[in-house]
Amino acid sequence: MEKETIVLYPGMGVSHLAPMVQLAKQLVQFGFSVTIVTTAVPHQPGSTNNTSTDISSPDPSISFHALPAVSLPLPKNKHPICLNYDIIRGYNPELLDFLTSLSADSKIRSIILDFFKTDAISVARELEIPAYLLMTTGASALAVCLHLPVLHHTIEKSFKDMADTHVHVPGVPPIPASDMIVSVLDRESSTYEGRVRNFSQMTEADGIMINTFEALEPRAVAALKDGRCVPGRRMPPVYCIGPLIAGIDEQKESQGRHECLAWLDSQPKRSVIYLCFGSAGAFAPEQIKEIAVGLESSGHRFLWVVCSRDDAKNVSKPRNEPDLNSLLPEGFLNRTKDQGMVIKSWAPQTKVLNYESIGGFVSHCGWNSTLEAILAGVPMICWPLYAEQGLNKVLLIEDLR
Repeated sequence: MEKETIVLYPGMGVSHLAPMVQLAKQLVQFGFSVTIVTTAVPHQPGSTNNTSTDISSPDPSISFHALPAVSLPLPKNKHPICLNYDIIRGYNPELLDFLTSLSADSKIRSIILDFFKTDAISVARELEIPAYLLMTTGASALAVCLHLPVLHHTIEKSFKDMADTHVHVPGVPPIPASDMIVSVLDRESSTYEGRVRNFSQMTEADGIMINTFEALEPRAVAALKDGRCVPGRRMPPVYCIGPLIAGIDEQKESQGRHECLAWLDSQPKRSVIYLCFGSAGAFAPEQIKEIAVGLESSGHRFLWVVCSRDDAKNVSKPRNEPDLNSLLPEGFLNRTKDQGMVIKSWAPQTKVLNYESIGGFVSHCGWNSTLEAILAGVPMICWPLYAEQGLNKVLLIEDLR
């Protein structure tokens, strides 16, 4: 009997692709074949199709298909988030053609879309394929996303102008307005408009899968299931399918054991503070110097993943290849050689966090990192930088404590 196929359509970037790959590995255990459809990012020169070459699977039941690149008008002054929505819509004809050809050869059971790709729901509807969303962050963030259109009609100010006011969302602790999703802080911005539209479309899905587990976020999950986040509207069924973690670690570690693991082997139990800020997080050179001064002055052991970007707040810009000698204070590496270890750009994080020598994690609070730290039982120091990381910080401090 021929296997039914499930199509996965991940968002752009490693943090959105990695959970999709982990989901694919779970789905094949239930007897499905899985096709992961990837897209290039025209406004990011040199980008590959969702970095699918960095995350792959040896399982023959999982295949990658790169949609043909599309030619789109990309205004230079348009925000990257809005450009991404344009790109998603621009790829719909190519997605339709691919699904049509695929359905001629095999039965497509469903398509699972990244939650930013709600514009592709219309393609699934045209072909009468059930369309589900994968929320690659948690239930609390999903509650905020779904409730944003309600807040849009009840709050007239921009969140950025609300000072110490708290925003109230069903199932979520009160959120300081400044900790709302970065792209919706300014009501007058194009990104705010795009997000409201995107989040309004989420209720059109046949169901929403969340990269969480119910015991972690019971209040948010209950509010979602009860429909309290979308009063007066249909709430799709929600499914907690997490934690979906790892992915890129597995691929890169297959190339050899990272040197930092040998260093961690030699450190006392719970003695090392680990600093890492995700696949897009970075600091300006002057901030990196300040962090270095703080670490050296603390006297504590540290493992620090250094990433730099000239404009640290613009996560759409590529990060620089770190030149540690120029970024760090003169003599820092020599003075701290017995105290800590500095590595460039990437560490095998799931393995690092599960080392007994790790005593704490200074994190940007990205959801993948948050889940990895929780599962490893490592205390976190929260330093949110962008996206929904402020919300995650609120959940960690005010709810999970």
